[in-house]
Amino acid sequence: MKKLALVFAFCAVAAFGAEWTGYVSETKCGVKHNDGSEASVKCVTHCIKGGAKPALVVGGKLVAISNPDKVPESLYGLKVTVQGELKGDAIEISSIAAAQ
Repeated sequence: MKKLALVFAFCAVAAFGAEWTGYVSETKCGVKHNDGSEASVKCVTHCIKGGAKPALVVGGKLVAISNPDKVPESLYGLKVTVQGELKGDAIEISSIAAAQ
């Protein structure tokens, strides 16, 4: 039920753009990196440099990013705020910044 509610929430704001706060992770380790720790930053950086794609951990779920080139290395593993639009099952980022 929670998963369904999350999908509806994403879909409801997709047409208008939205803001998400979560952690930059990657497609290899997934939701494992959701704490901003030094270990997470190192692992996310290593995995992305090894070919994994950046992704966003929001509410315990991994959300794909359709334009991963928008995620600067300085934010790998950290808590961020993303502005963008949900297109299909991936967020298209219009802006990304470190979260407070």
